Amino acid sequence: MTGPAKHGALVYSNNIKALAHFYTELFSMTVTRETSELISLVKDGFNIIIHIPPVTIPQSDFNTIKLFMAVDDLETAKLKAVELGGRFFDGVWSNPLFTVCNIADSDGNHIQLREFA
Repeated sequence: MTGPAKHGALVYSNNIKALAHFYTELFSMTVTRETSELISLVKDGFNIIIHIPPVTIPQSDFNTIKLFMAVDDLETAKLKAVELGGRFFDGVWSNPLFTVCNIADSDGNHIQLREFA
């Protein structure tokens, strides 16, 4: 896989090395990137990013596993999520490759939306 994944899962953990070991040993996933804050694993095109939580997350909003999905337009996707019974959270973050924001589905599961440049 080249470049960042468009779809996959973020798994928050305070012990990323131990959790990465679990996934690589059990599912034969391959480490594609490792920093002090995250370890990216891949198998058959599916990407799991094991990440230390970037901010303190209130327990009521904390989900250990968060899907990430690419969309064509963040604003349109946020409005559509609300129409469908979900919600969106304040904040938008960017890097040179994509911009992200967070929503929740109608059951409250958090999803990171990615709009690629």
